[in-house]
Amino acid sequence: MKLLRVNMTDSQIRWEDVPPQYERLGGRALIAKVLLNEVPPTCDALGPHNKLIFSPGLLGGAMVATAGRLSVGGKSPLTGGTKEANAGGIAGDTLGKAGIKAIIVEGLGKPKQFQVLVIDGDKAELVPAEDVTGLGTYATADRLQEKYGTDASVSCIGQAGEYLMTGAGISTTGERDQRSNHAARGGLGAVMGSKGLKAVVIKKVTGKTVKFQDEQLFRTAAKEYAQKLINDPKLGTKGTQHLYGTASIVGAVNEMGSLPTRNFSVGQFPPSVELRGEKLRELILAREGKVGTRCMPGCVIACRNLFSDETGKPVVGSIQYETIALVGSNLGIENLDDVATLNYMCNDFGLDTIETGAALGVALEAGLAEFGDINGIVGLLKQVGEGTPLGRIIGCGAVTTGRVLGIRRVPACLGQAMPGYDPRSLKGNGVTYATSPQGADHTAGNAFGARKEVPPLGTEGQKALSLRLQIIAAMLDSTGLCLFSRPPIIANPQLMVDMLNGIYGWGWTKDDFDQFNRQVLRDELEFNRLAGKTRNDYRIPEYMREEPLPPHNTVFDVPDSDLDTVFDTL
Repeated sequence: MKLLRVNMTDSQIRWEDVPPQYERLGGRALIAKVLLNEVPPTCDALGPHNKLIFSPGLLGGAMVATAGRLSVGGKSPLTGGTKEANAGGIAGDTLGKAGIKAIIVEGLGKPKQFQVLVIDGDKAELVPAEDVTGLGTYATADRLQEKYGTDASVSCIGQAGEYLMTGAGISTTGERDQRSNHAARGGLGAVMGSKGLKAVVIKKVTGKTVKFQDEQLFRTAAKEYAQKLINDPKLGTKGTQHLYGTASIVGAVNEMGSLPTRNFSVGQFPPSVELRGEKLRELILAREGKVGTRCMPGCVIACRNLFSDETGKPVVGSIQYETIALVGSNLGIENLDDVATLNYMCNDFGLDTIETGAALGVALEAGLAEFGDINGIVGLLKQVGEGTPLGRIIGCGAVTTGRVLGIRRVPACLGQAMPGYDPRSLKGNGVTYATSPQGADHTAGNAFGARKEVPPLGTEGQKALSLRLQIIAAMLDSTGLCLFSRPPIIANPQLMVDMLNGIYGWGWTKDDFDQFNRQVLRDELEFNRLAGKTRNDYRIPEYMREEPLPPHNTVFDVPDSDLDTVFDTL
């Protein structure tokens, strides 16, 4: 495999052999190691010394079910620490098939002179981006696919990334109707914009496949893994994840009193019945939209959807739980059509719906519009795309919005907005938010699925649960697996060990694999330590430790002594 280094300062591109220290890494693991080895931890995240890394997971290109995710990483301008965000689509598998371990983007381009990186087999070049500069992600992807082929993958930023807004993510194209998949969290779209890179185009790879060291070992494990996903009662074709998508949990999160509502002031939203997965499926089918679609080739779960308006015109694919929570109930929005409108706008501007939804919630608390006022909220969001002073404030996330508007109640940890679970009533997630080197992130160790194992309102057991889940998350993000595909691997880690050994011939044991996963977190924590992050930077906001959350009237009260020792056994 090769590394592709792209220096935006002098437009130099070079292919390199993968150095030994990176050979057995991929995705999040590789990003963590590159940051630790090559990026000054205290550097300006939007300056020349930060690096933007695109990397497939270790299974990329091997066509393992749900294992084609693309990891993007760098030092986060939101958290000031390490960041990895990943997305579905076709880029991860395309890089894997092409034998590209990672694309490492360095330096800074000339201000407001954006370029597009085009990769075609063994050739790579930077070309001017005048024809797509200033465009949203949808139009950018359309124009570039018209030029380079509809089967080319396009990863790009919208206006938010061009403006260097720290709530900006990176959009990447996927299969058919799933044209907008986002590596959304941590402000990596702003890092891409700071480099002067508008898009990365990877033309379809032909005549190349992953070279297996033991194909039979790989095939046997991959087949068993896929079959277990298909047979899983929640993930198979009759399961809630396939039928209703991630929106299947809206009702459950609301019932447990953890659904972000009106800037995280309440844990239940009575109109949420209109936001549930069942309602989403009902509307989509009635309007001849699509349910059960895939964001990645070969996915057997197929949890995505294509939402259409009342006339049958497609609006957005796909409406996900986190978006429903943050731009729905969190803003007092009571119907899916309004959620879809805000979802589309965020996607097109290239914004993280979680960060932007939280920022808008803070803005509404400041009185810039009323909760539930869709016209007022749309007006605020339009300003983000236009780059007005207020729009730039909101586009830079919840913490910036709260600081400028004088709002104390800002739902964020390590500078990054919380996702769709209030930590006062799902305390395992609170531990993850308050300790993860990634900041408040639902994919870093989500305790929602373990709520029957460890009572979510109690403090006992949350520390050990969060550590276990964070190690699992590091594994998923480093191999390219979707979060929802974890059950077979958790039940039998040997399946993953066999798939990796079948591809690479490393001779790993389950213990080797466990140490690999743990090392990801060690590297990230070390980078953050060197960047100057202290325990106090990670803490749950003071108001969440003091203000009870209805309906359970609980606060986040996991002791600091537990939080400070989560990683003692890492």
